Amino acid sequence: MKKRVVSIMLVVAMAAGTLAGCGKTSGSGSSDAAGGEEGKVINIYSWNDEFRKRVEAVYPEVKKTSKDGTVTTLNDGTEIHWIINPNQDGVYQQKLDEALLKQADAAADDKIDIFLSETDYVNKYTDAAADAAMPLKDLGIDPDTDLADQYEFTKVTASDTEGVQRGSTWQCCPGLLVYRRDIAKEVFGTDDPEKIGQKVMDWDTIKATAEELKAKGYYTFSSYADTFRLYGNSIEASWVSPGETTIKVDQKIIDWVNTSKEWLDAGYLDKNVKGQFNDDWNKAMGSASKVFAFLLPAWGIDFNLKPNWDGDDGVWAVTNPPQEYNWGGSYVHACTGTDNLEHVKDIILAVTVDKDNLLKISKDYSDFTNTKSGMKTAAKDSSFASEFLGGQNAFEYFVPVAENIKIAPLSAYDQGCVELIQNAFSDYLQGKVDYDKAKKNFETAIIERYPDITEIQWPE
Repeated sequence: MKKRVVSIMLVVAMAAGTLAGCGKTSGSGSSDAAGGEEGKVINIYSWNDEFRKRVEAVYPEVKKTSKDGTVTTLNDGTEIHWIINPNQDGVYQQKLDEALLKQADAAADDKIDIFLSETDYVNKYTDAAADAAMPLKDLGIDPDTDLADQYEFTKVTASDTEGVQRGSTWQCCPGLLVYRRDIAKEVFGTDDPEKIGQKVMDWDTIKATAEELKAKGYYTFSSYADTFRLYGNSIEASWVSPGETTIKVDQKIIDWVNTSKEWLDAGYLDKNVKGQFNDDWNKAMGSASKVFAFLLPAWGIDFNLKPNWDGDDGVWAVTNPPQEYNWGGSYVHACTGTDNLEHVKDIILAVTVDKDNLLKISKDYSDFTNTKSGMKTAAKDSSFASEFLGGQNAFEYFVPVAENIKIAPLSAYDQGCVELIQNAFSDYLQGKVDYDKAKKNFETAIIERYPDITEIQWPE
């Protein structure tokens, strides 16, 4: 096995003695499937039902889906089997990697046909040596022409180091500042998005605004975790450089730790909210909360804020963030060895490329989707206004952020680094451990997650 930092299920691969990837062995490559009879089962690996719902919404061949959501039947009788595992703690990647290692020898109806990845670990699977995600050109999709309208940074993110695109996404995930109109009126005398935008236009300005909010008994954000993605999007170099086994913690991450401590001590954040995607964070989105704002992409408004809000529509609004950032993105990959090339191609084109379909997804699910022309259209179209946001058209604010995103350099280790460094320093910020202990705890946890890591370097 080639020694490299990008690996598919490293421990399993080491035990097996080979990196199978999607197993480009005799009889399993894309060239063998081309022109052959399509399989009767399309196996799609993901971590939730988001992609399934988008497929159901726009793929014209969908006939029905089982009540439990595990099987979608197409008009020609082909079945899509949805294999879902949770993303947390690397479980999804572990299950996917185990299946990838068996891909070469799997029966036709057991082969992975499509799998999804997130920005935090996409290049683990788009790496050419991993042989997991097929080049789109091998499907008959030309990124230069068919995907010319996609946001460029999403195309780069889905490509290998040689610039070969091996995935596509229906999402572009610029983030905004989402705030409570009622709190804004009480504290600032206005809830106008343009005026609020001036009060949060950069970090120095928002710090002064935080003092105003504190004086009236409000928190600016719920948790120190709420600002992490903005700092993480600004790192100078990837956590692990290609071909290396050293994690280099960027100064921007330490800046986040130091600023979080400062903001907690100043009372700008709620000390009772420890992290995100937990009960305290969810409650901070409710009407009884004293939290003024959250930093969220479109999916965060739809998946997190809206379900946790227990008040009337129209209380929340969006404006510009203190800096441009991207958070998330689900990439769709054709797996090497699929026996359903035509179906896979059609699904990827329908859900991630077709402009009309993407506009429908934007209207139905409030997703900021991945055509530049489509999003400019949505930003000027009042029919894309959100009832939840009181008739505000959030696309008007998302578009300029998306156009200015400079995606941070990525590595295959990003999910673990992002999760574990927040966990380690959360204990420090909560006063459970000192700073040096938090560093040690991160070092221990990251090596447990990634045994091939040999060193962790901290900024001086």
